[in-house]
Parts: sequence; C-alpha cells; structure tokens
Amino acid sequence: MSRQSSDVQVFEARASEADLDDLRSRLAAARLPEAETVSGDDRWRQGVPLADLLDVIDHWRTGYDWRSFERRLDRIGQFRTTVDGLGIHFLHRRSPRADAVPLLVTHGWPGSVAEFVDVIDELADPGDPGAPAFHVVAPSLPGFGYSDKPTTTGWGVEKIAAAWVELMGRLGYARFLAHGGDWGGNITTVLGGRFPERVIGIHSTFAAGTPDSTMDGLTAIERGWAEETHDFWHHRAAYAKQQATRPQTIGYSLVDSPIGLLAWLLDKFAEWSDTEDSPFETISRDRVLDDVTLYWLTRSGASAARIYYESHNSLDPDLRVDVPAAITIYPRDTEKCPRPWAEQRYRRVVRWNEPRAGGHFPSLEVPGLFVDDLRDGLSAVLAAR
Repeated sequence: MSRQSSDVQVFEARASEADLDDLRSRLAAARLPEAETVSGDDRWRQGVPLADLLDVIDHWRTGYDWRSFERRLDRIGQFRTTVDGLGIHFLHRRSPRADAVPLLVTHGWPGSVAEFVDVIDELADPGDPGAPAFHVVAPSLPGFGYSDKPTTTGWGVEKIAAAWVELMGRLGYARFLAHGGDWGGNITTVLGGRFPERVIGIHSTFAAGTPDSTMDGLTAIERGWAEETHDFWHHRAAYAKQQATRPQTIGYSLVDSPIGLLAWLLDKFAEWSDTEDSPFETISRDRVLDDVTLYWLTRSGASAARIYYESHNSLDPDLRVDVPAAITIYPRDTEKCPRPWAEQRYRRVVRWNEPRAGGHFPSLEVPGLFVDDLRDGLSAVLAAR
C-alpha cells in the first residue's frame, strides 16, 4: 500500500454563490453576433453555429448543476501539493485491490480532470475481478483548474513531467504506469523517455513521431493519416498558433467572457470528436459544461493557453522511449501518427490499436471502449516488463 506524504493536503472545491450568480448574470446579458452565413452540412465551417450556442447557453444558465460536479470530484478524492513552488491539484483514487498498480493519467487542452471522472472508478475498482486494477492519479496541469498559475516561464512538458515524478513519489509510488493524450501524450512521452527507472511503461493516444520521418514505406492508409495531419496543422490550427504566440491577448476574452470561453472550447469538442454534426452526439452537455465551468470559475483560460507558448513544437527530436509502450490511434483524432514513424521514437511498442470509433476525447466520447483499450494496453505493458 502506498504512503501519503504530509506535504499532500486534502482539497475541496467550493465555488461561491456570488461567482455562480455572476456567471448566470453574464450569460443572461450576453451580446451575440448574427448567425453564420453557412448552413446545412457546412454549418460548423465558420465555427460554433449560433443556434447551437444559444441552446448550450440556455442550459448553462438555467439547467446545469455545478454543485453536482463538485460532489463528484470530492467522491473521487481531491488533493493539492506544492512542487517547485507551484501548487498542483490532483485527483487520487486508491484501488481496494491488493494487486493494483499505480497509474498516472494526464489530460490536455481544452480538457481538464473532467475528462476522467467517468472512468476513474472503473479503472480503480473494476466490476470484473479478472480485469487489472489501478491506483489512479489525475493531476491538473499547471495553469489548469485548481492547480496554481505559473508566474514565470519554464513550465513546459519537460518540467511538468519531472513534477509528476515528484508527485508520484510523495504518494509512495516508486514505480508507476503513465497514460496521456494531447499535451498529456507529450508529457507521457517525456516521462517514458526521461524517467525509465520510475516509469514501468506508457499508454498514449498521441504518438509523436520524429522530424526526419518520411513517406517511404507507408501504406496508403498511413499516407492518408500523414496528409490529414498536415492539412490540420496548415488549415485548422489557428487556435494553436494564437495560443503559442499571443496567449495573453486571447486570454482576456477567455477570462472575462463566459460566452467567449464556451465558444472557444466548444469549437474543439465539436471539430475533434467522432461525430457527424454536434459533439453532443457522444458527449453530454453537462460534461462539456463541467470542463468549461471549471475553466471559468478558476479563471484559467489564459494560463491554460500558455502551455502552447511553453511547449509548442518543443518535444526533443532526439528523445527516445525504451520502456514498453502501448499506442492507440482513434479514427477521428486530429493527428494520427503512422506506426513506422511512431516506432522511430517508441522503440518497444508492445501493443498497437486502432479502435472502430472515437476521436480526440475518447474517455468522454466512448468511455467503455476507452477503459477496455487502456486496460488491454497496460496489461501488454506489464506483461512485457
């Protein structure tokens, strides 16, 4: 059983009624633009359609229950500790199973720990006694949610990975598994590459190839993946360029306007999900609003955006991961790395999976499939150990 350091403190999140009233007042007084000039199958082409946004705004103001999400976080278990002078918030769900293995899961942007609330219990205490069980630790990235906001530069993926190793040590976990997607995938890659003595192995939905990768030897499907990724970064990644170069500028809108914040984040839930029209085909409005409201109440729109300033295109091209790695490529993710490219960096790929459904937010879109895949991947990692 792990030991909890005295440096780790129990945390409870409680928004004031004044803050919740202020949010509802701002939503009621919103000034909105005219509707988009596209329709039909193209109606999302200019961004979030006005009619869809109005529907979410109305539910956010009149039907959404933030207190329910606060209680859910408390049931999982919330804590804070300070690493390198920065307060770090995290969820920690210990498994009752004696054979459970520590598992660190890291979210990305525009996500938060809200991405994992539907899967943590099943990972920690599976209904099937034959399924693997995990002591799950889910930190909030610096500048996100209830973690502190860095006041100086330097909190990129390398420093975050080192902080996660310190965090796991404080919880008594000398060795652990790691999972991540989006920025969490980059951080997980750094964990596996820099700390092989601490990291048993990794599972990632975001495989990062090396800069010298070429099209030589790729299958037609893999070539299509590479072309789609190229198209994404050249035609649909203005948000990343903005946040990587001028996070402070967009940050004023994200912190001052709940409508601006909602539209900025909802646009990505829509575009990056495995859906035909609306993200709410697979993700509930309440779960999206849990994430958006967490950003709003913690005023973290600007500070979260700065992870792009700190880390965009910063993954060490020479970094190699020699611990066992399980890689999953969901069909509607924004970036799909061909296996030959991935294997140039991850040199012990013990499981490669391409599920039938899911996009950039699999733990929200297809939680059952996500849990099964994560278990199977980590089981392969543990067997390879």
